[in-house]
Formats: sequence, C-alpha cells, structure tokens
Amino acid sequence: MNDFLFNEFQKVTAQAWKAKIQVDLKGADYNDTLLWKSNSGITVKPFYTKGDRTKHKIKLPRKGFSICQSIPVEQEAEANRLAVDALQRGANSIEFVVSKKFNPEILTAGLQETAVYFRFQFFSEDFMKELLVLLPSKNFYFNIDVVGNLAKTGNWFNNLQSDFASIQSLNKLHPNSICVNGALYQNAGANIPQQLAYTLAHANEYLNHLGKDCANNIHITLAVGSNYFFEIAKLRAIRLLWEALLEEYNIQNQPALHLFVTPSLRNKTLYDYNVNMLRTTSECMSAVIGGCDTVANVPYDRLFHEPNEFGERIARNQLLILQKEAELSQAQHTADGAYYIEAITKQIANKALEIFKQIENGGGFLNQLKEGTLQRKIDEAAKKEQEQFDKGELILLGTNSIQNEKDRMKNDIQVSPFLTMRNEKTLLRPIIQKRLAESLEQERLDNE
Repeated sequence: MNDFLFNEFQKVTAQAWKAKIQVDLKGADYNDTLLWKSNSGITVKPFYTKGDRTKHKIKLPRKGFSICQSIPVEQEAEANRLAVDALQRGANSIEFVVSKKFNPEILTAGLQETAVYFRFQFFSEDFMKELLVLLPSKNFYFNIDVVGNLAKTGNWFNNLQSDFASIQSLNKLHPNSICVNGALYQNAGANIPQQLAYTLAHANEYLNHLGKDCANNIHITLAVGSNYFFEIAKLRAIRLLWEALLEEYNIQNQPALHLFVTPSLRNKTLYDYNVNMLRTTSECMSAVIGGCDTVANVPYDRLFHEPNEFGERIARNQLLILQKEAELSQAQHTADGAYYIEAITKQIANKALEIFKQIENGGGFLNQLKEGTLQRKIDEAAKKEQEQFDKGELILLGTNSIQNEKDRMKNDIQVSPFLTMRNEKTLLRPIIQKRLAESLEQERLDNE
C-alpha cells in the first residue's frame, strides 16, 4: 500500500508527545496522573510508540489453536460417544478427565488421529505404562503432574522419590508425559508475574530431578483471567521465560512450548451466570491471540450444574465463532509488533524472572513450598484482590455491581460452587483455589 498520505505528517517523538501532555495537564504531575500500576507493579503508560517495541522473537505454534472439549469419564462408552459427537460438531481435540482406571480401547475408539489429553486425578505407574503401550500415538498427552499434586493437595501421590522415579519411567516411554499445571496459581489468586514465576520454578523441578532431556516432554497448562491485554502478554511471556530457562541448561533447538489454556474460575459467578459467557469469550480471545496451542473453554454453568449438553455446546460454539466468524483461526502472530503488548510482555517477563530467581536462591520450588513461602505470597496477592472486590473497586457485573435482586439460585444448584475443606493430614499447606464471589454469593443464598 502506498504511504504517501502518511508522508504529509511530520514525525513526532515520544518526548514531544509527553511534553504536550504535560502542558495540557496544567501543572499536574504526569507520572501521578496518567501512569497506572497493576497489583503486580506493571506500569501502563497513556500512549506507546515504536520505541516501546522489544522485537523479541517468540516461538509460537506453526498452526492456529485447537478447540478442545473436556469430558469427565464415568463410563468409557458414553465418554467416547460424547467425544465423537464433539468432534463432529466442531471440536478438534479432546480432554478426558479420569479419576479411576478405565478401558482405553473403548474410551479412545476412533480417536487415534485426534489430539487427546488425559487429565489424571489419580496415579498408577503400572496402569499408565499399560496405557502407553496401548496408546503409542504422539497425539496423546498425559497430564501427569506429581509436583502440581503436592502443591494442590499438600501430599505426594506416594513420596518424592517414588513419584519422580515413576515419572522418569513414564517419561522414557512417551514424549508428552509431563504436565505443569500453572492454572492452579491463577485460580488461587496469584498475580500474573507470580503465576509465571511459580509455573517456571515448578517446571524447573522436573528438569532438576529428571535431567534436561525431559524438557521436550513437558507441556504447560495455564488459566487466563479477564485482563485482556495482560493475559495476551502473559502467554507470550511464558514462552520467553521457558526459552531463557532452556538456555541455562544449554538445551538447543527445542520446538515451541505446548500451551494448553483454559479460562479462569476465579472470576466466575453463580448469580447472573450468563455474564460468564462474556468473561470466557474475552478470556478465550486472550488465549488465542496470546498464541496458545489448545483452548478448553469453561461452560457458563460449570460452577453449579452437572456437565450437560447445552452448556458444553455453548462453550464449544464460542470457540467456533472466534475461529470461523472472527477469523482468528491463525491468529497466533496477531500481537507481533503491537507496541503496548510487547512493552507489557517485557515487564511481566522481567518481574516473573526476578521472582523465579528469588525462589531458586531460596532453595527452589519444593523447598519454598515446604516452608510455606509460596502459599503466603499467593495469599497476600489473593487478599489484596479480594479486598478490591469487596470494596467494589474490582467489579464482577451482576455480582458486586448492578445486582438483579430477583435472581434466585438456591433451587438450581446441582453441585456445590463453594470451596470445601478436606479433613486429612498433609505434608504441607496446600495452595487453595477460591473464587472472588464466594462469600457474597453465600450471603445472598442465605437471604433468598
């Protein structure tokens, strides 16, 4: 395209813009008035120029994003039927959530050419080895995370030595056998640099215990929140941080990190639940433009309903609209060159790297977890965010702002949407996932 029209305008430097703004502020301080800082200390300016570009080369997926349908497995045949149906209706990958041993031949019939994620809620080395023999396809991802289980539950599956030995054994049999569940930190209330730092330190424990050869077998799960541009930058930043970590291990020519992304649960609400569709649409867009490999959307009624056809169809169709109608099927490079996104990506990555170095200097992720340091830091960030929500500074529409007083939910709850505490002995204090609206919702339910 000819740019002769733009040649008619004189180039203006960032310094000149800032000087003009300072005059218009009539004595007010530029930094105090127009610079905004997030809870995590990320500074946002009122304008950006090409001087803010970082030109980082980020390894992004070669293809666009994959639409994933998440299916809990109770009966293998029924779960397989739901998977085949989802694929016929627009999904192109499947996540099976499994809590017990299953018949893999029935569950995966007809899915050999489909990317399938197994999210295990139990751990059996013998069963998983049998599974790897029966399901050798590289399209299968085993979401096994012994470190994540410790962080989430406060206990190993067995013990440190046994769990890592089992992972090492499985790691030799399959290229996609290790998952790092970074979504835990977002859903617990960690700020964005903390989320990335803890995810990176979490992944580093596998490199420390299993050796650098396992790097290619690691994929990461992240949750995205409602801060649209920050979440785009977050996904780009984790790739920069991962590359920096691999460089420290002298690991060369690795493929792009595989990112499985899902919307956050922390900001989802029981009342005025249709707003959840707006939240997840924005969050899925952040995931897509941020360069994820796979998105598994959260149904708008996940909090209080059993899995159902309507909720799952709506969640899948949201992604289909982004892929087909919004033409975001190949949007992984959309943010390249965006001054604002590149600038905050750099800030987020730098802050996360600082936190990561503090963790490593403090003995590493497992040691900091055992001492309770990470839990305390997450609690501090979550408490600050909760206070903002309680004061109405952080708004969830329909919940702490513009409530529908006629909304009644007590008789529509099929599963509890609230945090339940487990009464069992743990090695350390687990990282607790909690939604912002829980206390307010419980109060409203009591008053119905």
